[in-house]
Amino acid sequence: MKTNVLFICTHNAARSQMAEGYLRAKYGDRFEAFSAGTEVSIVSPYAIRVMKEIGIDISQQRSKNLDEFDGKKMDLAVTVCDNAKAACPFFPGAKKTLHMSFPDPKSFTGSDDVVLEGFRKVRDDISRWIDATFGQVDAWDDEEREVVQW
Repeated sequence: MKTNVLFICTHNAARSQMAEGYLRAKYGDRFEAFSAGTEVSIVSPYAIRVMKEIGIDISQQRSKNLDEFDGKKMDLAVTVCDNAKAACPFFPGAKKTLHMSFPDPKSFTGSDDVVLEGFRKVRDDISRWIDATFGQVDAWDDEEREVVQW
């Protein structure tokens, strides 16, 4: 049985989408990944592009509101931005809640190259954190795990 993980961010446009796609691609044999936001937006084309660079296609993912997960049991809810943590400090259907804040890629400005480099850094930070947090774990259900901070 897979462990259900819900990544939560404000707009469900970049950070939570990248986390969902990465966890599913790398550890989908053990984890069922989902993402949602406190508000609905669109999946960032930059997020799609930088994930594709590492061989992960998130182009078919869509932005979802937390309401879509009402009544759905989650083993773990992970807020990946401070705004989401403030708006949703816990998810009622989750056994456990974690928080790991990553920079908001929407804050990057400048040329396409500058913005892409910012998205790549966030992607790499998320990937490293997921690898460290979920990579060596057999199951999250009944065990306490240390949250790796970057």
